[in-house]
Amino acid sequence: MKKEDILNNLSSSIGALDSDGARKAIKEAINSNIPPTEIIINGISRGGEIVGEKFKNSEYFLSELIIAGEITKEALQILKPYIEQNKVQVRGKVVIGTVEGDVHDIGKNIVIMFLQSRGFDVHDLGVDVPEEDFIRAIEKTESQILAMSALMTMTAPEMGKIITRLKELGLRDKVKVIIGGAPTTPEFCEHIGADFQTVDPIEGVEKCLEWVKK
Repeated sequence: MKKEDILNNLSSSIGALDSDGARKAIKEAINSNIPPTEIIINGISRGGEIVGEKFKNSEYFLSELIIAGEITKEALQILKPYIEQNKVQVRGKVVIGTVEGDVHDIGKNIVIMFLQSRGFDVHDLGVDVPEEDFIRAIEKTESQILAMSALMTMTAPEMGKIITRLKELGLRDKVKVIIGGAPTTPEFCEHIGADFQTVDPIEGVEKCLEWVKK
């Protein structure tokens, strides 16, 4: 089978939420010695784009995004040893976490899986993350992007405190800040000094891609 056909099978399987088809296609891609970068960009990433379009067109909803995320995660796990062996170039680094006092993580985890499918090195801090842990992770990983999530109105202000701390330490100009979660709005984003706000995980990933391309 031609390389293009194998990669098309992979992207189509992810787009159709076909876990068995995706598993078979990624193993076939590896056995055919297709470079891991091409597998990610022209296979897994394109599959994510198909899912994203269906989500935007209301063909898919949150439950389908979760399924697609799990399929993507499994594909990347199968590919992981191959990636490490071939030293695939990372598109960008992202520190992500749910702020202190908040333990919701479904949206965050979906974003992580799609970021990884698009070639990002993602450092997941988990939930209930204190301010200093975000700061420490940014300094240690030298990430270009900080992604913060909050699902409760009472915890959302923690995002502003973290951005203020970044400014105090002279780190704010070195990192783009994206926020998400039900209580966040574009007005709140502007108020706390973040760079972008969304409750759409696909839109968030596209914005991160836009930033690293620039």
